[in-house]
Amino acid sequence: MSSLETAVALARARQATFRTQLEGLVRIPSVSAPGFDPVEVTRAAEETAAILEVAGLENVRLLGIDGSHPNVVGEWMHASDAPNVLLYAHHDVQPPGHVDRWTSDPFVPVERDGRLYGRGAADDKAGAVAHAACVGSWLDATGRLPVNVRVLVEGEEEIGSPNLHRFLEAHAAELDSDVLVLADAGNWSVGVPGVTCALRGVGSAFVRVRGMQSPLHSGLAGGPVPDPVMALARALASLVDTNGDIAVPGFDDDVRALTPEEIARLDALPDADSLLRREWGLLPGVVLTGDPLRSTPEKLWFRPAVAVVGFDAHPIAGSSNQILAEASARLSFRFAPGQDPFRCLGLVGEHLRDAVPWGLDVEFAVDEAVPAWVCEPEGPAFDAVEAALTASFGHAPVHMGVGGSIPFVEPFATAFGGIPALLIGPADPGSRIHGEDESLHLGDWARLIESEIRLLAELAARHAHSSAVPRPVGAPDSDEPL
Repeated sequence: MSSLETAVALARARQATFRTQLEGLVRIPSVSAPGFDPVEVTRAAEETAAILEVAGLENVRLLGIDGSHPNVVGEWMHASDAPNVLLYAHHDVQPPGHVDRWTSDPFVPVERDGRLYGRGAADDKAGAVAHAACVGSWLDATGRLPVNVRVLVEGEEEIGSPNLHRFLEAHAAELDSDVLVLADAGNWSVGVPGVTCALRGVGSAFVRVRGMQSPLHSGLAGGPVPDPVMALARALASLVDTNGDIAVPGFDDDVRALTPEEIARLDALPDADSLLRREWGLLPGVVLTGDPLRSTPEKLWFRPAVAVVGFDAHPIAGSSNQILAEASARLSFRFAPGQDPFRCLGLVGEHLRDAVPWGLDVEFAVDEAVPAWVCEPEGPAFDAVEAALTASFGHAPVHMGVGGSIPFVEPFATAFGGIPALLIGPADPGSRIHGEDESLHLGDWARLIESEIRLLAELAARHAHSSAVPRPVGAPDSDEPL
């Protein structure tokens, strides 16, 4: 067998080992959000570092900046006249949410019907283990990698990568690369791979409505005294029209028009509504929202959206006949390509201040604002990933968008001179990342690992026959360690 096929065969034979590594990571509740034990995030970083070291990566270390959660970095830089490839994933996870709504404990990995359930199983501990599996399979099969590899497994992706800009500035020389491979995206469906070319931006804001200094008896004061909960509900409802599209005047003025290439890719997609309704678990009779003249993929990838992701008033348990003094909500926004998040959120703040009735006090604050990211899937790097995915899945990849956001993609690409970013990953529409019963399709995960192994060979081959992927100044030109 060729070196490539030897590495692929070895990876196939070691799936049980890779799964054991992944299950060990899933058992660590590495929630990076405030209010959760940061020791667990560090523990996940240490376990990730151990997995990378077993794979054969060198100089594996934990790095942070100004008290951030730790990132894990490693490298193998002995391929002469070959591109530098940066493999990215993250080891932190979302909070489990309503634990009682999980079928099994979110931090105890369980297999059901070919899927591995657990928080972080798909997002994105599977990506971190896939990188290690790719590197380890090559090194154990041949003693070498066809390209130079750097690995970064971040510890703060699920809280918006707040320290990543400064981290990249501080460690740019250690991460400088020609191609970024990000294993934090997903596939069109089970068995059909995807290459992500568009990510919506993300914004988060907090609104509080206050009417009096303390709660009042709903009988003795009800009628004359306005209800802050009702006032906030009315204001929030005014954010969208009857279709569910954002109705704030001027909000979508800077949504850029679709390119002819984007329109062609959307038109070529199969109808996905039935699949998505099933995977999302929508109840019978529930209508998909948004402009009915636009397809679901267009609405998901190229249109803005808003959701109320948190609401504070008083729990039903323990409630009494009171008019509450205040109510608050946390809003999550998704921005389309072309939109200025700060401009949009400024309009939302003005709109809510005007929309809250009865003269109640309104507080509005922005927590996060990140623009969308798009690329054209052209050039040798995209040719390489398409060939690798097709060979591994037996199906050509779909060029797709993701309705969610990965805030660091643009900073990464910019920091290293606009390098191509190849977004692939282990999730599918049924993975329910960020929700209850998050899961990973084990068959597709095995195919992802194989795809990464093939991708390194494809990138090396295209570099050998083209100067389209230039080598950066200071890259190694011999087999000697740096």
